[in-house]
Formats: sequence, C-alpha cells, structure tokens
Amino acid sequence: MSVFDVLQAAAGGMEAQRAALDVAARNVAAAEAAGPKGGYERLVPQFRLVRQGETQSVAFAGTRAQRGSDVDVVTEMIAVMNASRAYEANASVFDAGKQLAERTIEMGRL
Repeated sequence: MSVFDVLQAAAGGMEAQRAALDVAARNVAAAEAAGPKGGYERLVPQFRLVRQGETQSVAFAGTRAQRGSDVDVVTEMIAVMNASRAYEANASVFDAGKQLAERTIEMGRL
C-alpha cells in the first residue's frame, strides 16, 4: 500500500462523513419545517466499501428511511458527533500520510 493509497482512503472517509453530516442537518431542518404536529421519517445514511485493487475505502451510498421513527434532535446530535469524530480521525490519517509523503520527497532530494 502506497502513501497515495492511504491519502485516497482517508479522503474517501472524510467525504462519506461529510455526507452523513449533511443527512443529519437535513433531518433536523425537515423536522423543524414539519412543525411540532407534523411527522418526518428519519433518513439514515448508508455506506459501502469500495475496493480498488489492494486499496479499500468507504463511500456514501445514499440514504434510507427509518420506518416508525420521527426525527429526534438528540439522536441527530449524537449522529453529528459520531460523524464529526470519524471525519477528524480520517483527517488525522490524511495529515499523517501527507507528512510521510513530504518527508519521502525531502529524502529524495538529499
């Protein structure tokens, strides 16, 4: 696995978590628009594993409606926290891969 594979996998994970954050924001906005007496089924993000040769990454695969469940702000805040932490973890991996690539280039110059 090369450094570029690590960067690509981390970037895919960050993109998937950004999409999950968008779904949570959409859920809250739709619930607020429906009002206190209106109902809105919660959308749940779906992910899939993408394999490209030896590299694996996660991709956003759309949403599905969670039947029998209206949007709850607390549930959505937990989803936001989880997606935010996963995004930060992928960003850390991406940063480490970037530093590794930079150091490899510096070593080649010597």
